[in-house]
Amino acid sequence: MKYRYSDQEEIDLSVLHIRKRRRLDGTIGIQGSKNAVLPVMAASLLHRGITVLSHVPAIEDVFCMMEILEWLGCSCRLEEHCLTIDASGASMLPVPDTMAGRMRSSIMLLGPMLGRFGEAKTSRPGGCPIGKRPIGLHLAALKKMGVRVRTEGEHISASVLKLTGARIHLDYPSVGATENIIMAAAAAEGVTVLTGAAREPEIEILCRFLASAGADISGTGSDRLMIRGGRTLHDTAFAIPGDRIVAGTYLGALLCAGGQVLLREAPAEHMAECIRTARAAGAFVEVRPDGLFASIKGRPEAFSLVTGPYPGFPTDLQSVMLAAASVADGESLIQENVFENRFCAAKELQKLGAHIIINGRMARVTGRSSLCGGRVQAEDLRGGAALAAAGLAADGPVRICGYGHIRRGYEDICRDLQDAGAEIWLEEQTEDAGCDREEEADGASGSRGSSAAAGNCGPVHEDYNHYGDGQ
Repeated sequence: MKYRYSDQEEIDLSVLHIRKRRRLDGTIGIQGSKNAVLPVMAASLLHRGITVLSHVPAIEDVFCMMEILEWLGCSCRLEEHCLTIDASGASMLPVPDTMAGRMRSSIMLLGPMLGRFGEAKTSRPGGCPIGKRPIGLHLAALKKMGVRVRTEGEHISASVLKLTGARIHLDYPSVGATENIIMAAAAAEGVTVLTGAAREPEIEILCRFLASAGADISGTGSDRLMIRGGRTLHDTAFAIPGDRIVAGTYLGALLCAGGQVLLREAPAEHMAECIRTARAAGAFVEVRPDGLFASIKGRPEAFSLVTGPYPGFPTDLQSVMLAAASVADGESLIQENVFENRFCAAKELQKLGAHIIINGRMARVTGRSSLCGGRVQAEDLRGGAALAAAGLAADGPVRICGYGHIRRGYEDICRDLQDAGAEIWLEEQTEDAGCDREEEADGASGSRGSSAAAGNCGPVHEDYNHYGDGQ
């Protein structure tokens, strides 16, 4: 099958329908990692030749990155989850606002563009409903490598006569800054030593990809990396591992619905905190050679979690665990330390009857035996997936508008949950079909009620730049 890019002029008003609560029972294949494939695709610019990536997810963010690479002169072909990138003809062009604005992770092109062309022009990451995505750490690190940076409004222009290795320390383990530094350092002259680096599995995957193409990187998996730059890269083939966030989403969906699932090719080695939390909630979770098997009888037990940089609990899975807590037996506490508005899914969960109180960075959730049907709006990628999980715990029909957000990171959430027995389907729409926002009276403060508004969640660290959301 060949995949086409989405039409950037088309507004996706598709609606996700869930008929009613039903226990899961089946096998779900886990797609390739979104947060891993995007920086790997960006890094392909560093090689004046061919890169072949397998197990690539057919998601909107991948299509958008393909479009940007083709704008820069690369040839991209995605067929049956195999992506071939020929960057031999790439040349320096400013990344148009229309492209950069559609994918917030476009900022990760700074490092490879500087490494390949000595120049980069793009835009700051666009507005994100889950929180700010500052890039101060990116720019400060690149300046230490000899890069001149000029910002004008939302536009960034960077240039360098010769990238040089440097000693760089990150005060906060920013994923995006770590990725940009690694890619620029691979092309730089001399040695770059990066301390305080992010340790997310996606960083390790990027390092392994670059090493497979001939880069010299040591310290992979730790917070201290040494990159010996200037190596000539060569053609390579590389397999993208399974998506730990997608696997965690379906584990959270199991907590909501009950039953049992086998998550085939789930990267269990990178899901320790997610597995620990699921077990604390009463699930049986077993790591198997072919993936992750999980089951739960009855409602989940109340649990507590705190999000943070890896190896802590991933912020990308906080929303789906908020949904699981909504049907847990007892009171759960969820603390968000990464994004200031990551609780924005709470007000939509409240429309389904969830009892959620937000106080600063803390969500206090009193579980109930089941949620109720209703119409809700996905406002971000992971929040939309959380609403789908919550719909599996509802006694009546649930309609989720704003499916375009979910499409950015989940190849086919309907197919996956159907494979596990869920009564879920997608109504494709490109015209408004009554999915405008409900009146305030239908929201959290009505008779379904219970709770404080889920708005700003208090101070968080502003330099955590993870592309899984908004990534």
